[in-house]
Amino acid sequence: MKLSIYISAFLLILMLINGFASTDKADIDKKVNDLLSKMTLEEKVGQMTQVAIQVVSSQKGTVDQKHQLDSDKLNFAILEKHVGSILNVYDIANNVDYWHEIITKIQDVATKKTRLKIPVLYGIDAIHGANYTKEAVLFPQSIAMAASRNLELVEKSAAITAYEVRASGIPWNFNPVLGVGRTPLWSRLFETFGEDPYLVSQMGEAYINGMEGKKNNISSQDKVAACMKHYLGYSFPLSGKDRTPAWIPERMLREIFLPPFKKAVESGVHTVMINSGDINGIPVHSSYKYLTAILKNELGFKGLVVSDWADIVNLYSRDKVAESLKEAVRMGVMAGIDMSMVPYDFSFYDLLLELVKEGTVPEARINDAVFRILKVKMELGLFKNSYPVKKMKNKIGSSESIAISLQAAREALTLLKNDKILPLKKEKKEQKILVTGPNANLLSVLNGGWSYTWQGNEENFYPKNKMTILQAIEKKAGKENVVHVQGTAHNKEIDVKKAVDTAKESDVIIACIGEPVYCETPGNIDDLSLPDAQLNLVKQLQKTGKPVVLVLVEGRPRIITPVVENSAAILMAYLPGNEGGTAIADVLFGDCNPSGKLPITYPRNVNDLVCYDYKPNEIDDANKHNPLYDFGHGLSYTIFEYVDLKISENQIKTGDQIKIEVTIKNSGEMAGKETVELYLSDLVRSVTPPVRQLKRFKKVHLKPGESKTVEFTLSEEDLMFYGREGKFITEPGEFKVMIGNLSQNFILVN
Repeated sequence: MKLSIYISAFLLILMLINGFASTDKADIDKKVNDLLSKMTLEEKVGQMTQVAIQVVSSQKGTVDQKHQLDSDKLNFAILEKHVGSILNVYDIANNVDYWHEIITKIQDVATKKTRLKIPVLYGIDAIHGANYTKEAVLFPQSIAMAASRNLELVEKSAAITAYEVRASGIPWNFNPVLGVGRTPLWSRLFETFGEDPYLVSQMGEAYINGMEGKKNNISSQDKVAACMKHYLGYSFPLSGKDRTPAWIPERMLREIFLPPFKKAVESGVHTVMINSGDINGIPVHSSYKYLTAILKNELGFKGLVVSDWADIVNLYSRDKVAESLKEAVRMGVMAGIDMSMVPYDFSFYDLLLELVKEGTVPEARINDAVFRILKVKMELGLFKNSYPVKKMKNKIGSSESIAISLQAAREALTLLKNDKILPLKKEKKEQKILVTGPNANLLSVLNGGWSYTWQGNEENFYPKNKMTILQAIEKKAGKENVVHVQGTAHNKEIDVKKAVDTAKESDVIIACIGEPVYCETPGNIDDLSLPDAQLNLVKQLQKTGKPVVLVLVEGRPRIITPVVENSAAILMAYLPGNEGGTAIADVLFGDCNPSGKLPITYPRNVNDLVCYDYKPNEIDDANKHNPLYDFGHGLSYTIFEYVDLKISENQIKTGDQIKIEVTIKNSGEMAGKETVELYLSDLVRSVTPPVRQLKRFKKVHLKPGESKTVEFTLSEEDLMFYGREGKFITEPGEFKVMIGNLSQNFILVN
């Protein structure tokens, strides 16, 4: 009797909760429609217009001068052109108090001087932390977060970023990047979560949950609207150059590049930014198929679609698919763009107004776009308070947040090779250490682009209380035991002879090599090889006979094959953020056991760029797949053993779930974390199958001698593929499950 009462009460509570949620949604929709009905055409088109802060500024920020808004320009933009959104910085990060000043001045005009008091939606690229707020915590870049395989850390880092962005007075973050990074040449690879669609999907979902909250209540003071980008196919340029054409068959599009965006839509993400390039000759900004038929209709995305930088203009000026700028505006809006990142003028506003008045663009399309924009603003709570909450600034850059960044950097570091040289001894008098290489004593290289400036290459903007790799090693080993000789710049030899002479008197050499700082198109390269200057430095150091430890600080896998064999150890650091120096020293000296796993395939040769989920004809005798290090590779200072792989049934019916478990044991002498990865192979099917695909992963911590049983569940969706008839299907047959060095088969039957 009591049980039935409890159940009834529980069901009533659920009904009430669902009812309130439904009422809230309906209430917001009603308010948006009421507001929309009061708006003039000019006010509507203004809401669809987004300009950069440069348009409303009189002076940019530099090392020597403070940025200044221009009141007349600001009034013109909002009062005359009815601009609904502003973005970016000009040109350097601001401190939080100045962000408050900027946002307050903008909202004063929007909410006090306009007829309908519609707040401005301010957006920012907070890619690895609130990187345009000087006091904020910077995290490892996404490629490093993917190496950590730690979804909890991804969510926590995103939650901290959301707090610090919102505390700066900004409610909209243009992140996460959900492009699947399939070409290592691409300069934006470091902004992705790697080359596997499942890994990217899981990481993206965790990031969105951190940004928006698991219930997507973005009106909360500590949350912001996330923006999945760059929809769709941007991460696979054929040439490897940024913003160049992609050639993607429909099957590849749907199996590899669409799933992370589908997962993000299911996660409730509020906004999306569009791919600057084109797919199969069709600029995505002009594609009704991609923006409306697939994104809005098929996936059911109800949020705001924003263009990327000047990309409606580019339909005319660069892509040559529109005969005029006016035609480009029509194409973009009718394809499904709701807001244009213009960004430097009001051409979009003027031309779209003409198009609607001429009847070329129906006002119904305008109403749909503006409804989406206003709804995001309303769900963000901007109509209740569009101003910064000043007391929030006190928690920006907190010690707790810094600790999460440090943990993320530690867990991202991936040990690629170790000939028993690591961990180094910590006793100060036992060894002399040479630290060399272009990345040894810089903070900028640990962060990469989107760090205080767009390119992130202004070393003097980085906080003085953070440690470079050199400084962290000196603190760990004692400054008197460490010698620094740069050896080379990234592309030019400096004092190689001095480095070699010093090496002869040293016990171990730590060579910090890799890439300079870059972002987007300025990071384009013609050769994936690490520059000769750096390779030569390492070769000369190796000739001394002293053990050489390579620390790779890079946003993409540069070819290091000529120096791998004679290196005693190789540590992949990616772009680990401001705490990266500390984390690297912690791993080198054994205060932290490395646990990162490659989220990409590390190629052996410049023209052997095959991802891990290759097809059978890519690994036969003629086409042997031979990467330097495979996706998922990563060593530890301890030993993990896998035993007792079990599948619930040897024969599974279509639609049934598949239960899988495996036991993992730490048989070494050091506690550590291991990512248990489940790969699946469909052995025979009507479309050539990948040799293996990642389907699940879970990170576990094990003390020496400790064992844990890890369980996974697969569903029919995990067995599906895009069939010959253009639909996702499963086919009866044999499948192989692989975890660690174990494998077991099962049969799928109808």
